[in-house]
Formats: sequence, structure tokens, C-alpha cells
Amino acid sequence: MKTLNTILMAAALVMAPAIATAQAPVAAAPTPAEAAPTPPPAPDAALAVGTAPDAAAAPAAPAPGIQHAIPDPKLGQPTPGGWLPQAQATSVGEQALWMHDVVLMPVITGITLLVMVLLFWVVVRYRAKANPVPSRTSHNTVIEVIWTLVPVIVLMLIAVPSIKLLARQYSPPQADLTVKVIGNQWYWTYEYPDNGDFSFDSNMLREKADLTPSELASGARYRTDADGPRLLAADERLVVPVGAVVKVIVTSNDVIHSFAVPSFWTKMDAVPGRLNETWFQVDKPGVYFGQCSELCGPKHGFMPIAVEAVSKEAFAQWVASKGGTMPGAQAPAAAAPAAAATPSAATN
Repeated sequence: MKTLNTILMAAALVMAPAIATAQAPVAAAPTPAEAAPTPPPAPDAALAVGTAPDAAAAPAAPAPGIQHAIPDPKLGQPTPGGWLPQAQATSVGEQALWMHDVVLMPVITGITLLVMVLLFWVVVRYRAKANPVPSRTSHNTVIEVIWTLVPVIVLMLIAVPSIKLLARQYSPPQADLTVKVIGNQWYWTYEYPDNGDFSFDSNMLREKADLTPSELASGARYRTDADGPRLLAADERLVVPVGAVVKVIVTSNDVIHSFAVPSFWTKMDAVPGRLNETWFQVDKPGVYFGQCSELCGPKHGFMPIAVEAVSKEAFAQWVASKGGTMPGAQAPAAAAPAAAATPSAATN
């Protein structure tokens, strides 16, 4: 009897899987979509269980740029038929313009008039007809003292303000912003190492008449009066805050160029393999234009410089639109991991 029970139990164990298979419905083979792992819960569900959403899954949209200013024809650019220096927008430029107008021009004008009067007097007074017997005077102490002391006095009048101006130009104050300017054939590259080290190229805007029909059809940008004068308007401007001391590091990638903005009284050569330094501090908001001032090739005249001085708030907004950051500001991407690591109060 014990043997019969053992045989029946063994038969039941053998037949059980077959009976269960026959009674259960046959499941279809899963498709690749069904076999894929289930998607992560929605952000609301994730927050409900105290899990921070993935910040990388939803990148922040780039910040909007600033509304660029329309250039003032009387500021920062040459005027048609003009022959005087441009109005200055920096304190160094105003000091240099004062020296030009008050010191150099009067001295040069006085010397020129004096030489012309002396030359005319000598031609008339000491001509052969008026002096049939020429004088044999070889020395005149008074004249020799005068033509020695007068040039010394003139040079001292020029030297004192000139040395003060040179000291201001080449002894810059503590910089608030550093910009690296790189000359290329034939465009400029600007870098902002203090603001995330972003960079961009600046090219001259062409005239509408110079574009081909295909370029116009594709929406190519061309110069308008809102961009600036012909041959001076650029597609990208060097933007700086008003009142900030801007240190400019100038170099070149190919040949010698020259970074020059007349309304800043600024000019510095860009030499390959060398870093030259200059600075400026713009006092007035606006758009200021310059050009490469060194013969650098056949397109030397097509390397404009456009500098726009804006408020500090507008500058910070422009930096954000370029993907940069202000000094001391935390990048948005760096704040996401810290938020994800913070435990939620909803977690039990």
C-alpha cells in the first residue's frame, strides 16, 4: 500500500505542469516595444515619491540677447567732410584731445608762423640789392642765447603734459573686465576669459547690392543704417559695460594687424606670437567704430571694429545670451546636481 501511494504521488508531480499548461492561456511573444523597459515616471510622480527630476533631460533655453543700440552719426564714427578728431568717450581720450587742441596745435602754429616771418624778413632785409656790401658778422650772443633757450622752453611745455598722458595710457588701473582681441585675415575674434571664456568672430557686413540672388533668397544678412556706416558695420559687436575698466589683450593669428578705435584714443598693434596690452573706460553708452590700422593684406580695409557700451545689467544679459557667466555667478548646470542630492521632505 505504501508503494502504491508513492507511485501515485510521483505520477501527480509529473502530470501537474502539463495540466497547468493546458489550462493557462497561451501568451503571445512580446514585441520589441513591449520588451523595452518601462519609461520613467512623470515629473509629478517623481516628486510625489521624493525623487528629484533629471535636470539634464530638460536643458534651459538660452537667455535672450539685448536690443542693440542704433549708432549715433555724431558719436563714435567719422563725419562726412570732417577734419577734426572724433568726439572722445574716455577720460584718456579727452585728456589727449585737450593736449592736441590746447598744447600741440598752438605751439606748432606759433613755430610755423615764426619761421615764415623770419624767412620773409631775411629775404627782404638781406637781399643783395639792399646790401651791396654784405655784413661780416660771425657771432651774435643775443641771437645764440635766444635760439637755444626758446626751443628748450617749448620742449618743456610739451613734455610735462605729454609725460602725464603717457603715464595714464600705459599705467592702467585695476581692470574690471578682460577682453582678448585676435586679428585674422580679415576679421576679428573676441574672447571673454572673465565670463566663461566664450568667443565669437566679427566680420564686416556687406551691402545689399553686393549679395547674390541666392544669398538674398537664403536670408543672408546685409548692412542697414541700424548697423552702422558703410565699411564700418560688423555682424558682431564687442560689448562692454559703461564705466568699467576694460583691459584689452591684443594678438594675431597670421600677420600684423592693429586694433584702433579713434573715439577711445586707443591703438595697439596685434603681433603674431606676442601679447600686447591696452585699456579703455567708456563713459558714454553708444556704438563706437574703428578699423584695422596696419596694412595686413588685400582686404585690410574690410576689418571694421564695432564696440557697443551698455549698462551693467544689459551686459550681464548679453553675456548670458552668449552662454557665458558673470564673475561670482553660479552656472545653472552646476546647481542641478546639488538640488538632486538634497533629500526631499516627502520621502518617508
